[in-house]
Amino acid sequence: MGILNNKTALVTGASRGLGRAIALRFAAEGALVAVHYGKSEAEANAVVSEIEAAGGKAFMLQADIASVPSIEALFSRLDAELTQRTGSNQFDILINNAGVAEMVPFEETTEAQFDHHFNINVKGMFFTTQKALPRLRDNGRIINISSTVATRAFPNVTAYASTKGAVNTFSLHIAALAAARGITVNTLSPGAIDTDMNPWLKNAEGQQMVLGMQALKRVGQATDISNAALLLASDDSAWITANIIDANGGTKL
Repeated sequence: MGILNNKTALVTGASRGLGRAIALRFAAEGALVAVHYGKSEAEANAVVSEIEAAGGKAFMLQADIASVPSIEALFSRLDAELTQRTGSNQFDILINNAGVAEMVPFEETTEAQFDHHFNINVKGMFFTTQKALPRLRDNGRIINISSTVATRAFPNVTAYASTKGAVNTFSLHIAALAAARGITVNTLSPGAIDTDMNPWLKNAEGQQMVLGMQALKRVGQATDISNAALLLASDDSAWITANIIDANGGTKL
């Protein structure tokens, strides 16, 4: 019997990287997973197919997470899918994972790049959570994906890091708002993880740079984050809320 049996989870940005790993892990633990994607339809379909091939349950939903009307349409489709599959539009777990990250020095960051980061990483998370809260069951879970760069200095990702600082603050306030219903809200903060968002980790130089600043001497994998997300989504985390959980191998200890 899986840890998440009879639970339903919405994972944003689930077609690739950390979102994909979380969707696969949650489905393996018994959850029905709504796999959100922005542009990567083929990849999202592959995630759903992989889950179903392993005996799990999933479906996919498209939305431009930077657009409030698109988010509203996402939840209309989610309502219909969940009602058809479970008899209710209520669900249990929201993973706010969708995001973008560009390595651009502070001095070279354009207004368009700044807006792109904040529209997806902050506005998208804000309004996705706003629409999700009335649909979340009591004692549900919200897990917002942040980053180590929100609390440690990396000047080449200043715009991205600023959005993740906003994620941390947002989680604190929503945790207070949702607590009366037993809903926990936590921030999961990965370090450098070997995904397509970090192509520089594919070469020896990038790997050595990461290993040089981590206490645990290996490159982080997406499964390291999905394991941490599973802990925060489980019933065992019912007394954990408003926390930033670092999953970074001990970066810059």
